[in-house]
Amino acid sequence: MTPSATIAPGPQHLQALARANAVRLARAELKRRVGDGEITVAEVILASPWEAETMTVADLLLSQRRWGRTRCRKFLQAIPMSETKTIGTMTDRQRRAVAALLGQAGERRGAAREAVLA
Repeated sequence: MTPSATIAPGPQHLQALARANAVRLARAELKRRVGDGEITVAEVILASPWEAETMTVADLLLSQRRWGRTRCRKFLQAIPMSETKTIGTMTDRQRRAVAALLGQAGERRGAAREAVLA
């Protein structure tokens, strides 16, 4: 046993349940922040926080406002990337590609909004 290993009290299944609940709550908070616009999906993908490591790319994209299954599929086909790809298994190149493509989509949306308001 290594010096850093610790034995946690309680049965293993209860420890796993507690860990799963913590991850679920953290993901819900992350999705809320993305939905409210406090943080962008590109920022999450580039930073890759612990709560997003095992989250699928599609699940994160769908947490944005006005993003449904069809828009998500079309976006991921442009890269190409599987909807079931987890954020933790993405390469740096894939992360940058997704962030750049999301940035372009945001710029187009902003330009279209300005044209309507003008």
